[in-house]
Amino acid sequence: MRLRHGLRLAIGTLSVFPVRVERVDREVAGRAMALAPAVGLVLGLVAGLPLLLPGPPLLGAALAVGALAVLTRGLHLDGLADLADGLGSGKPATEALDIMKKSDIGPFGVMTLVLTLLVQVVALAGAGFAALVTACVAGRLALTWACRAGVPAARPGGLGAMVAGTVRGPLPWLVTALALLAGIAVGAATARTPPGAAVLPLGLLAGLGAALLLLRHARRRLGGITGDVLGALVEAATATSLAVCAILG
Repeated sequence: MRLRHGLRLAIGTLSVFPVRVERVDREVAGRAMALAPAVGLVLGLVAGLPLLLPGPPLLGAALAVGALAVLTRGLHLDGLADLADGLGSGKPATEALDIMKKSDIGPFGVMTLVLTLLVQVVALAGAGFAALVTACVAGRLALTWACRAGVPAARPGGLGAMVAGTVRGPLPWLVTALALLAGIAVGAATARTPPGAAVLPLGLLAGLGAALLLLRHARRRLGGITGDVLGALVEAATATSLAVCAILG
């Protein structure tokens, strides 16, 4: 029963898929953030369908990245732009958080969005379907780690305050291990040469590592996480994972 509530909240929060969320509290939020990589797996499988169509790889990649944005309501991209504007302002934490709450997008946000989407599309064109699924999992795995115990919220209200510190104990390590094992299995099944089997797990770890570095910087500048920070972590991990898979693949 508790697992069902967490899964529903994860799906309802991280995707456009229609679900009925019956319970929302910090216990359920913790389970939802632990299950976030599973939602990423489904998102990657659905968004990656354009890659299977005939046509130029770059076109398929652009359609897949666009589909992923639609499937997530563009919320993660919005969070990335807001965080870029807040951090780029150079203001103290309180003022930076106020900038992030504004509905408009500033120059730092625009530049970050353009660069991130460009990297995702170009990298995906060379990396392929499995890399997109891996990157989507990596992006949501970043949420599991960002919501682990000991990571505070930057402000008392909002999504960040709801999920901050809710993933407790060894859950982040367990979820990461499961994601890596899945990546190794898929990589071994699809790689043409033995070294190629390591591409997907390395892409997963690279994406998670990039997100954790961004999380560290956001905590230092803002004092903790917000919904915008979480969205930015998803996009940073996704872009990095795709780039590494494209380079190594």
